[in-house]
Amino acid sequence: MITTVAYVALGGAVGASCRYLTNVAMKSWFGVGFPWGTLTVNIVGSFLMGALVVILERKGGNHLVPFIMTGVLGGFTTFSAFSLDAIFLLEEGRTGIAFLYMATSVLVALAALVAGLSLARGVVPVS
Repeated sequence: MITTVAYVALGGAVGASCRYLTNVAMKSWFGVGFPWGTLTVNIVGSFLMGALVVILERKGGNHLVPFIMTGVLGGFTTFSAFSLDAIFLLEEGRTGIAFLYMATSVLVALAALVAGLSLARGVVPVS
């Protein structure tokens, strides 16, 4: 268990570093008027999640899932895990649950962000 957690942590460091470098690159290429870095990591991460889940399963690489899927891609973008969960629900024919999951994830996450902003703005003084 400890070894697996270490692999996840190492992968998370790799993924988070890649996310940071992607954000820096996108800002230098396109400027700061649009969140190109976030959009890029969400799209690339989702693509990689889709491709790697098949490749790892078919090539016997499931032992790499904690490092690659949870660690690297989780550190790069959690949107890829959300996308994978949603598509698996759709593939299982659980369409109603899939759309409920997608809508709830997006709407509740946005509401939670607004709540966090409001709480912090009300509690933490401006320096």
